[in-house]
Amino acid sequence: MNLLEVAGLQLAYGQSQVLFGLDLAVAEGEVATLLGRNGMGKSSTLRAVCGLSPAPAGILGGTIRFAGADIAGWTPDRVARAGIALVPEGRQIFPNLSVRENLVAFAANRRRVAEPWTLERVFALFPRLAERQQNMGNQLSGGEQQMLAIGRALLTNPRLLILDEATEGLAPLVREEIWQCLARLREAGQTTLVVDKYVERLIRLADRHTIIERGRVVWRGTSSELDADHGIWHRYLGV
Repeated sequence: MNLLEVAGLQLAYGQSQVLFGLDLAVAEGEVATLLGRNGMGKSSTLRAVCGLSPAPAGILGGTIRFAGADIAGWTPDRVARAGIALVPEGRQIFPNLSVRENLVAFAANRRRVAEPWTLERVFALFPRLAERQQNMGNQLSGGEQQMLAIGRALLTNPRLLILDEATEGLAPLVREEIWQCLARLREAGQTTLVVDKYVERLIRLADRHTIIERGRVVWRGTSSELDADHGIWHRYLGV
């Protein structure tokens, strides 16, 4: 059963259309990816799902369904309350709040999950955050800020976790920590949609992949199918 279904999505920024009938699905309990070169519409798709599409044009057509409800046009806070959490590109943590304050600011268990994410569980996932919980957001390294952004999203106990370039700009060792974290979330059954450029790691992590180019879907398939055809990588994902 699909938890998220995007069908025929058309999106514009002002007079410039950026998505042209895009389809995307994420099943309950799976890890899916949205892939493509820079500027092809990946972040625009995520923003539309999360209610962040700008006025006056915004969504021109299509549907966005989450858990059976049509959420196209919902405000970001309503989307978040429905159970979607975005870890945005650039992290966007609060620099003048401590690590602990950043984490608890939006903590909630609206769905009354039997074993919810708590501060203690996030600290167990990211011990470095436990060590630095009294530090301010602007005192953290880039990797620590990324861990904080993921932990903050998890504390909303989302049905769908969306990560936009979660490993961008991180040192290799820190990047590996993030990949290991995502693997543990997969094992725990967290439904996840990932945008990232490291295809080799995504093949090992994800179930399904959707590749877009210039706002249109050009390929979709499983990890085994993507791994078997590196020509797709060079055609649609190479620089």
